Amino acid sequence: MFYTYLIKSKKDGELYIGSTDNLRRRFQEHNKGLNRSTKYRIPFELVYYEAYKSEKDARDREHNLKLRTNALNQLKRIITKSLKAN
Repeated sequence: MFYTYLIKSKKDGELYIGSTDNLRRRFQEHNKGLNRSTKYRIPFELVYYEAYKSEKDARDREHNLKLRTNALNQLKRIITKSLKAN
């Protein structure tokens, strides 16, 4: 399986969107500061993920969420309570 995920920084509340073939490992890497683009914002909480059989589908969804504001805003409206939960 391949995953597109949203994590939220507990430090600044900002979201990060990514994709991976191993969600647990990737989440741990973010929280250990092993990702250059997120290491100064640890710790993180996993807010949302989608699973795909195809890596291309997961990467396309990640790309869509990162580049299309409407797609991300629509997802945020759907997961409003998850974004506010601690």
